[in-house]
Amino acid sequence: MLFDSHAHYNDSRFDTDRDEILSSMRDNNVGLIMNSCSNLGEIPDIIGLCEKYDFIYGSVGVHPHDVEDMTEDDIDALHEYLKYPKIMAVGEIGLDYYYDNSPRNLQRKWFARQIELAIETGMPIVIHDRDAHGDCMDIMRAYKNDITGEFHCYAGSVEMAREILGWGMYIALGGALTFKNSVRPREVAEYVPLDMLLIETDCPYLTPVPHRGKRNSSLYVHYVAEEIARIKGIPVKEVEDMTYNNAKKMFKIK
Repeated sequence: MLFDSHAHYNDSRFDTDRDEILSSMRDNNVGLIMNSCSNLGEIPDIIGLCEKYDFIYGSVGVHPHDVEDMTEDDIDALHEYLKYPKIMAVGEIGLDYYYDNSPRNLQRKWFARQIELAIETGMPIVIHDRDAHGDCMDIMRAYKNDITGEFHCYAGSVEMAREILGWGMYIALGGALTFKNSVRPREVAEYVPLDMLLIETDCPYLTPVPHRGKRNSSLYVHYVAEEIARIKGIPVKEVEDMTYNNAKKMFKIK
């Protein structure tokens, strides 16, 4: 079975056929899905998905795009949402210097504060890091002895992955691994031990080859597993089983 460790089924691009797609998962070897969060406004819909589908779990957090107006009251609200039994992580949180939709000083402030929330509640974190490797790593080093979690859609180097693995954190790879010119993700896939890898779609974004350009869904996560198997020279079933168990372990899903 496959575990899509990062998806966004509350996204409006699924409004016309969400139930149809999600109802087909089990028949297509997808056993579990983690639905990630970008802001507090999404959380009721995410919880609704968790309640409707037994194979969907969720995370809660404020994406760096949306932290400009964040307050400590939002941290209190997240703390309450983390009590819901199928909310399993704080995320996605981090830094995004590519779009800079929020001021960088506020991105750093609320990234650190949400890491502290995760530590306070014993939750893993789901990291979004785009074009901000230096600041992201600097912030995380301050908490490295207390954090668990993953770097989703990992885009860093092998050297950076080495340090992250030393903290006991997982590396998640998605559709970009299948792109023709994705040299660095392939190097990372080869380097990272299978027992520290997760697979994801980040759907509806980052659709893997051969469906690039179309809307993504968890039905395509097998392409990521197959590419990892090809790179490592191992059976795809081994990748599926290990990444499934890795994600269950990291998110503490029994």
